[in-house]
Amino acid sequence: MQNNEAIAALAQQLLSLDEGELKPNERAVIERCVRRLAVSRNINIEMDTNSTFGQRVADRVAEVGGSWGFIIAFGLFIAVWCTLNTIILATHAFDPYPFIFLNLTLSMLAAVQAPVILMSQNRAAIRDRLAATHDYEVNLKAEIEIAALHEKLDQIRAQELATLIKRVEGELGMKPG
Repeated sequence: MQNNEAIAALAQQLLSLDEGELKPNERAVIERCVRRLAVSRNINIEMDTNSTFGQRVADRVAEVGGSWGFIIAFGLFIAVWCTLNTIILATHAFDPYPFIFLNLTLSMLAAVQAPVILMSQNRAAIRDRLAATHDYEVNLKAEIEIAALHEKLDQIRAQELATLIKRVEGELGMKPG
């Protein structure tokens, strides 16, 4: 019960929200503040440990397929294919100009590679949304902690001011009041 009261007090005092107005992630942050627990975590590790085999393959295909190394290697492959079928095997080419088999192969590769890259981009978007939510939680906790520190400093200043006033009044022989 003490935690609920502390959460409600912090929500009202620092965020000007009632406990019922808190979003679940805001409530979780305030609970962690009350318990003095850390909010930060590594989103990448969470995503990697929860990813399926297909998701890891999609990420790897997108990583390789979207690299300069792949583009250069594939450009060299096409150049070798064309050279082989026009110059070296001019009379007995297995895929003569206009390279119908090469076009079919490229089309099939694109048909498979595009959805896999889109799957990887969707996962990247999910990772970005999780990172943004995590950043919000960390910033919220920092804001709560800073507000709490300001309040503590204000209390210390008020106590020191009251002590100073009492001391000055005592030195001057004045009656408090």
